[in-house]
Amino acid sequence: MMTVYLSHGLESGPAALKMQALKGVAEKIDDCEPVVMDYRGITEPQQRLQHLLKVLSERGDDPAHRVLAGSSLGGWLSAAVSAQQPVLGCFLLAPALGLADYPETSPTIQARLTHIIHGWRDDVVAPEPVIERARHQRLSLRMVDDDHRLHASLDTILVDFERFLRQCSALSQEQA
Repeated sequence: MMTVYLSHGLESGPAALKMQALKGVAEKIDDCEPVVMDYRGITEPQQRLQHLLKVLSERGDDPAHRVLAGSSLGGWLSAAVSAQQPVLGCFLLAPALGLADYPETSPTIQARLTHIIHGWRDDVVAPEPVIERARHQRLSLRMVDDDHRLHASLDTILVDFERFLRQCSALSQEQA
């Protein structure tokens, strides 16, 4: 069983458009369980990170069959967790990398598969630190003509996410 943890952004929630759309894609994949995280009321990145790590520990699923997906602060959370415990996959949407007030501005992503989608017109998280992280680690990166919310790119995101999850599922089954 592959578990997909979906982490929303700072001012978003579990019912947000992207989170629910990603959940819908994950539900279509055989042997895949989506878990939509709820960070409402937790504003500090470090506190959200501790909450996610606690949930992962309590659920006890195998990190080798774990996919972390997130948007903005949720993308940073996914990257930060993967820096501490290697995972199967990281799918990051406008990840909040390079922000000075985060505990680790650009964590080293330790996932077997990683795919990042970021907007050229993002005025919340500059594209440069994201591009640099992808370049430094040779990670899959799709730059789109969109802003931080990436709503104009939702169709592209969902196509990429389904392909990404199918690739992760194939790797997960090899390890089973």
